Amino acid sequence: MTRPTFTSSVSKVLPLLEQYQQVRQLSDRICEPLVIEDYGVQSMPDVSPPKWHLAHTSWFFETFLLIPYLPDYDVFHPTFGYLFNSYYEAVGKRHPRPQRGLLSRPTVEQVYRYRAYVDQAMQGLLQNLEQTPASPAALTDLVTLGLHHEQQHQELLLTDIKHILALNPLRPAYRADLPAAGRGDVTSKEQWLDYPGGLYTVGYKGDDFAFDNESPLHSVYLPDYYLASHLITNGEYLEFMQAGGYGKPDYWLSEGWATAQLNQWDAPLYWEEIDGHWWTMTLGGLRQVNEDEPVCHVSFYEADAYARWAGKRLPTEAEWEVAADAVPVQGNFLANGRLHPTPAMGLTRPDQLFGDVWEWTQSAYLPYPGFKAAVGAVGEYNGKFMCNQMVLRGGSCVTPPGHTRPSYRNFFPPATRWQFSGIRLAQ
Repeated sequence: MTRPTFTSSVSKVLPLLEQYQQVRQLSDRICEPLVIEDYGVQSMPDVSPPKWHLAHTSWFFETFLLIPYLPDYDVFHPTFGYLFNSYYEAVGKRHPRPQRGLLSRPTVEQVYRYRAYVDQAMQGLLQNLEQTPASPAALTDLVTLGLHHEQQHQELLLTDIKHILALNPLRPAYRADLPAAGRGDVTSKEQWLDYPGGLYTVGYKGDDFAFDNESPLHSVYLPDYYLASHLITNGEYLEFMQAGGYGKPDYWLSEGWATAQLNQWDAPLYWEEIDGHWWTMTLGGLRQVNEDEPVCHVSFYEADAYARWAGKRLPTEAEWEVAADAVPVQGNFLANGRLHPTPAMGLTRPDQLFGDVWEWTQSAYLPYPGFKAAVGAVGEYNGKFMCNQMVLRGGSCVTPPGHTRPSYRNFFPPATRWQFSGIRLAQ
């Protein structure tokens, strides 16, 4: 089997059609290692079958660009709008999310034909933007949103595939050729970087694409604070476990303790103890836990409990962003091809601020002052979720190229574990 590469680009430098083709082809390459039986599995309500991701991202372009702006466009299938609408109430009714894995049809072959059909129509639209009823600039912005939307689903594809395969007692590898990491640079640990207090500007400061939840720019006052130079490692998290961290309610938020007890958590997701040693499921198969790698697949509740046990706290999202503004956006992303967090090598200060694992913050996902969602269905993209979610920052080892920046706000409910989420402390 040819080893797929995971590069693409959403950039002003490339023509829009070329950007579109690169991003769409990357989704197909991510699915190359799958067998036909993998495409339809839904291992829990938060996971979507791989074929659903492939169809939904096509539905986005069909619904928001082709139907309204390509004259005489015929939809591929009249029921696909119902099957592959995710959460857009303004568009119409949709198939229940927990039941996506119950659909044997459409077949995988039909989903790929749908993608090809949409791609051909999008090529015609992008080659004739001047002839559409909307302004070329407005359509370009909408296409760019669609590409970044597909990049989000590329990350979800890999996290969902991992969950699907981990649920299988055979512990099949997505890619058996993925390299295992070595030991890290332990000198990067136990360092604290200090940041002076003051008034800072937070939010997206560029002139390229950003999601609406990254704006508007606004001022925040921060007291002096320290940020850990490194992500918490598996070895450090093992110390929390061995100290009885999962058995002492003193460290836990009430809801976190109840959730951990209900679900019988005693370790990060995918960890299992075999013959006295901890192993973890990776996209490369079952491997022994490397104590130097950043701990990942922990919930906000676990991250917060670890911080309390350590006598520290999680950073606010503003603290994280102020630190990130001074650091190059580089790290272990999808394009590196490892598909797993790697040990710190002491290359930057703070280490691994971007890539490897999404970092939980103590900040609730709320609108910035002055935030206004866009009019219509596209306005449902972010704003409607600003309740009961926590913010994560930085990107992960399966985040597509160019899909993160200091102001990028990821968000998930606090009990979420199947994403590549980890811990950085503050004080």
